[in-house]
Amino acid sequence: MAIQPASHEVAERVERRWAMVVLIIVTVLVAMVVYTGLHWAMMPPSRVETVRPETLHISGEFVESNLGSAVEPDGSVTVRIVAQQYSFTPQCLVVPAGVPVTFRATSSDVIHGFLITDTNINSMLEPGYVSTFKTTFNAPGDHTMPCHEYCGTGHQNMWAHVKVIDRAEFMQMADQLPANSRRLSCVH
Repeated sequence: MAIQPASHEVAERVERRWAMVVLIIVTVLVAMVVYTGLHWAMMPPSRVETVRPETLHISGEFVESNLGSAVEPDGSVTVRIVAQQYSFTPQCLVVPAGVPVTFRATSSDVIHGFLITDTNINSMLEPGYVSTFKTTFNAPGDHTMPCHEYCGTGHQNMWAHVKVIDRAEFMQMADQLPANSRRLSCVH
C-alpha cells in the first residue's frame, strides 16, 4: 500500500511540470502574436494599396509609358513594374548604386513571384494590389529577377534583369532622356 501514494505523488509532480511547460509555450506564442501585431501596426503589409488589374494598361500609374526607373524630386528612385503571364514589363531595369530605390509592382493577371537575387526583395505580386519594396543597392552589378511563383505553362521563362550602375552614370542617363519620356530602362 505504501507504493500507491508514492506513484500518485510522482504522477502529480510530472503533471505539474508538463502543465508549466505548456503554460510557458502558450505565453511565448501569445507574446509573439502581440509583438508581430504591434510591429505590423507600425509597418502594414504592402498589399493595402489596390489597383484595377483589368485597366492597368489604359490609365494610371502603371501605363506602359510610366514603367521603369524614374528619379524623384528628393533624389530617390522609383521603379514601376507590371508582371503578366509570362514576362515582366519592363524586361530590363536600370537602377543606381547607393541611392534609395522604391519598387512599386503589380500583376495584371495571376499571382507572380517577385525576387531580385542578392537583395532583401522577395515577395508575391497579386492582381489588384500594389506591392511596394524599398532597398539600396550598395555596388554596381547585375541581378536576375525570376518569377518564383508558378503562374502557368510559360513560368520557367519568366524573368527580368536588374542592372545596377554607378550613381553619376545613372543621373547622366536620366538627364539625357527625351522631354516626352521620364523613365529609364536598359533600352535607353
